[in-house]
Amino acid sequence: MSTPHAPAALPWRTGLAYGALALPLAFVSLPLYVTLPHHYATKAGTPLAALGMVLLATRGLDAVVDPALGRWADHLFQRGLRPAWQAAAGGALALALAFAALWHPPRGPASGTLAWLGLTLLACTLAYSGVAILHQAWGTRWGGAPAWRAQVSAWREGATLLGVVLASALPAWLGLDGTSAVLAVALGAGLLGLGWLVRRPGAAALPTVPAEHGTLQAPSRTTAASPWRDAAFRRLLAVFMLNGVASAIPATLLPFFVADRLQAAGLQPLLLLIYFGAAALGLPLWVRAVRRWGLSPTWRAGMAASMVAFACTPALGAGDGPFFAVICLASGLALGADLALPGALLTGVIHQAGAGQQGEGRYLGWWACATKLNLALAAGLALPLLAAAGYQPGAPGVPAAHDANGLQALAWAYGGLPLLLKLAALALLWRAEQRHPTWRDTA
Repeated sequence: MSTPHAPAALPWRTGLAYGALALPLAFVSLPLYVTLPHHYATKAGTPLAALGMVLLATRGLDAVVDPALGRWADHLFQRGLRPAWQAAAGGALALALAFAALWHPPRGPASGTLAWLGLTLLACTLAYSGVAILHQAWGTRWGGAPAWRAQVSAWREGATLLGVVLASALPAWLGLDGTSAVLAVALGAGLLGLGWLVRRPGAAALPTVPAEHGTLQAPSRTTAASPWRDAAFRRLLAVFMLNGVASAIPATLLPFFVADRLQAAGLQPLLLLIYFGAAALGLPLWVRAVRRWGLSPTWRAGMAASMVAFACTPALGAGDGPFFAVICLASGLALGADLALPGALLTGVIHQAGAGQQGEGRYLGWWACATKLNLALAAGLALPLLAAAGYQPGAPGVPAAHDANGLQALAWAYGGLPLLLKLAALALLWRAEQRHPTWRDTA
């Protein structure tokens, strides 16, 4: 069936109203996956191997729940936008409370600290998952041609990057309690943006344009209920997971690498600002490149650029903070492709399968599950392996007492392993692109 064409550019008011909620969600993602392991390992004195196992267990359990959250999101959207907004508001409240509690473990034995970490982290991530799936499904329902989908993703991921930039600096400026307060205020502002879309049906119900081959398939209850029966989804998810693990490992190990390998812990806020600031600046360039190259080739170009940056990191050592800042700049520019383009490809896969406007949540639930598994594998595998290799983190302000083998293992885990995984993801994406030529479409 044919549908009316959407305007060439997403109206900025609609993009801003939709994307705003992604900003506070980034306040959660960065501290949870970058700050949290280092915080509990150094300030709470949690054993590294046990910490990795708790993170693996809680993130794995959270990931298992995501498909059910996706089905719940579909049910809410079938009832209308207002019930979906109300559910997002409830999840945002739970998220703000759990995030604030996470940074205040009780004093006592390590077992109590680990139990507190597990319970508060699970509450935080479940609430985060529910809100994030609802938010992404909201924009995915609009569908669109490749360039249009890239714009929708760019508004969401651009707000995410802005939130990450702020979250990278706010803990140092305001402390974790101040960051928690800002999170609560920003969640409220993001909910106001979605509320504006609910009150303005003309902005919320944007016309959907053909996603693939100029037509959309008729809605199919089977494909909407069973994303795993969709070969295109399976292939895209495999690429996304390989690439995601490649990105999650350095995100988890960054504080350790900067503090102990580079001996430059004080530079971490600046390095994060450079990395995510470069991603924000590069995001419009990747969106523009889609019009020339298509979604899949542009994503492959981003992977290749990231590999070049990662190839340099294992050679860095103490005192190389300025060189690492240049690497952060280059890899940050490449990050924009990883943020905007997989989601745009996923939207096309969903609408091509005939699951648009009825089954987005089922797809996005498994997509979120894969994201959590990426992060769980990064923490649950990298940290115990580093401990087995002899690496132990230093206390804040105190140089770490490592042997050379431990520090070299940290360097290879941070830079070498992601490079190999990125290479595998790039090859897998190229192969999938041959089976799905529309992934190369520019309009």
